[in-house]
Amino acid sequence: MTPPQPRPRRSARPLPSRWCGRRSGPPGRQGARGAGAARGPPRRQGALRGAGRAGRAAMDALSRAGPRARRAAAASPLPWGRFAAWIDCVCVVTFDLELGQAMELVYPHDFRLTEKEKTSICYLSFPDSYSGGLGDTQFSFRLRQAGGSRASPFQDDGSYNREAPVTLQREAAHYFGYVYFRQVKDSSMRRGYFQKSLVLVSRLPYVNLFQCLLQLIAPEYFDKLEPCLEAVCNEIDQWPPPVPGQTLNLPVMGVVIQVRIPSRVDKPGSSPVKQCNQENLLPAPLVLPSVHELDLFRCFQPVLIHIQMLWELMLLGEPMVVMAPSPTVSSEMVLALTSCLAPLRYCCDFRPYFTIHDSEFKEYTTRTQAPPNIVVGVTNPFFIKTLQHWPHILRVGEPRMSGDLPKQVKVKKLAKLKTLDTKPGIYTSYKTFLHKDKGLIKRLLKGMQRKRPSEVQSALLRRHLLELTQSFIIPLEHYMASLMPLQRAITPWKNPPQIRPFCQEDFLRSLEHAGPQLTCVLKGDWLGLYRRFFKSPNFDGWFRQRHREMTQKLEALHLEAICEADIVAWMKDKSEVEIVDLVLKLREKLVRARCQHLPVKEETLQRVGLYIDTIIGSLPEDLQAVLHHP
Repeated sequence: MTPPQPRPRRSARPLPSRWCGRRSGPPGRQGARGAGAARGPPRRQGALRGAGRAGRAAMDALSRAGPRARRAAAASPLPWGRFAAWIDCVCVVTFDLELGQAMELVYPHDFRLTEKEKTSICYLSFPDSYSGGLGDTQFSFRLRQAGGSRASPFQDDGSYNREAPVTLQREAAHYFGYVYFRQVKDSSMRRGYFQKSLVLVSRLPYVNLFQCLLQLIAPEYFDKLEPCLEAVCNEIDQWPPPVPGQTLNLPVMGVVIQVRIPSRVDKPGSSPVKQCNQENLLPAPLVLPSVHELDLFRCFQPVLIHIQMLWELMLLGEPMVVMAPSPTVSSEMVLALTSCLAPLRYCCDFRPYFTIHDSEFKEYTTRTQAPPNIVVGVTNPFFIKTLQHWPHILRVGEPRMSGDLPKQVKVKKLAKLKTLDTKPGIYTSYKTFLHKDKGLIKRLLKGMQRKRPSEVQSALLRRHLLELTQSFIIPLEHYMASLMPLQRAITPWKNPPQIRPFCQEDFLRSLEHAGPQLTCVLKGDWLGLYRRFFKSPNFDGWFRQRHREMTQKLEALHLEAICEADIVAWMKDKSEVEIVDLVLKLREKLVRARCQHLPVKEETLQRVGLYIDTIIGSLPEDLQAVLHHP
């Protein structure tokens, strides 16, 4: 492992990619990394190379584009602050003949991972089972943060999570890892192969953006090593931070990636990003339609006729194992499954790729307790034996894109799950509450016959899942809103009234005249589905979030009521003790409103502050001194 080095001095501007000098190495090794290696997935590759030759002029122009972007990109007070807004660190994992997977490099050098995290990243960055395939592979993983919270150069005030959709919030207790793994023959290596992974570690679930970024930087890194990586990190450290609702231009290695960061106020299912700010720019930016949305149609091709069952299993937070032939298929399937509830947040744990070396391996494979609420993706056949007691196992093969609907896996009994030679299928005894939507399958099949693009098919599938989730959640939202106290019940000199308790039976009775049947054509046991949902972590997560939002709304309405009150008239018959008590309570409310970023206008907060000053000014001087300097 390379020993830690002092952080290199950085110039005010990013290092140009032409500074990425070729580092000398053993004879024959450069060829293995360079000409002898596949140059990444064919998608976008030609466009990326062509754009890379156009130089730095476009990057400089785009980095100055737009007053909103400039305002959001205010200088970070700490080194690597802008970099850390996107990526926590970059890791390089290599194969050591004596140690196995080993951490070769962590950049920036002063970023601290615990030994447990390093070990997990090392194992998760390589395929878990033997694969004879050569070339480049991309996949992703998610791991639990170890060692508690730690300081970050990114000064997060919580504004991103308040403005971003709940499904795209920055993770507090987990890291995402985005991997670019290369395996090529290399006669200079004792093992006969060059095996190395470049890993972006981030708290943001931007799978599309980071995999696109890896396609740009990983092949160059494998050619030119650390100086190239330093240059790229310096360029990322010039990016504006991700601000929900903004379209950003992100220059790296002569290419400008244009993305729009989704916002909580976006209409669900709205159109993708449109190109902008490119009138005088050459080359044109590489526009990503989404930072996070996968090609759902490609991911779900072998299980399309079972999409209803899979949606229900995700909604109910059921434990599920995805057994796949490669980390790519495994991670994409798990991420596709957890995303099919949008805009509802999937509140259970999920591991897009999991290995037998993971620190949670014993926790997940024990038979002394029920499996946890988690979706876990695996590739090692050993898991067929160790996880066969799990209630739902999805076994998939390599994806096949053809003109006809691919062969659909069958639902099979768990007893038919064999240790060896297990065929693709959904191994479960689960019975769906709702009937299949046969119309959806017919529309998708017709699209395939007409050679409709995969992205159009994915949009159709995503729209179906969105409408299904909305039909299920809207009655819950309506009932929850009915528990909110009336605004006229909020008076300035009393604590705001409490939100009424959620009564499951009352809600179920309300479905007779305001249920999902009003917006969804699917028939089935909706009541039974809701009853099971009430027992799931997804209901608990949804309820806590909505209850917190409603409580904050009550606090905001109470502050507005105070502003409208005649405070002088209230003070006339009050004792000094009562007045001082009011001052302390108003101050506490003001501090809480600012710390929790309650939905209150700044004008209202200023008026409450003036009220406090007015009240204090009416008190004797000795009390004024105490209250002005508590």
